[in-house]
Amino acid sequence: MRLKNKLLYFYNYKIKCSIGKRGLTRKKREGDLKTPKGKFKFKFLLYRKDRIKKIHCKLKTKKINKNMGWCDDPGSIYYNRLIKFPFNKSAEKLYLKKNIYDLILVMNFNTKPIVKNRGSAIFLHIKNKKSSPTKGCVAIQKKDFLKILPLITKKTVFLIS
Repeated sequence: MRLKNKLLYFYNYKIKCSIGKRGLTRKKREGDLKTPKGKFKFKFLLYRKDRIKKIHCKLKTKKINKNMGWCDDPGSIYYNRLIKFPFNKSAEKLYLKKNIYDLILVMNFNTKPIVKNRGSAIFLHIKNKKSSPTKGCVAIQKKDFLKILPLITKKTVFLIS
């Protein structure tokens, strides 16, 4: 899988995608609104069972529930990890009214080791209706996500250049 010029190439698919508002970077920092360049793998899929009825996925899956979030506070010991609310540090809610987080592929960006301030919550998720830029993630349309999801494995490499 390769991302180049806001296009995602995977097998025979060529998919338009949204990236970070400030483009791509090799030096990702928390809150910089940039998508990190590099080679990544997908760790697991988070999904909304109430909105996605049938899931075809070769990765480990976790259902998103109302108290789930992702810590984006560099001062927390849970930085760049899945958390449960209530939570006393800054974290992004994963259970949203809008559908952008109905499907989330969690990338192995800044995970081993986790470096404070290097960036958190870097996902492949669903685009919003306006195809607005993201805060650093990669986003594609839901129909495209559902087409490629069954083809993604633990060995799939996601090259962002």
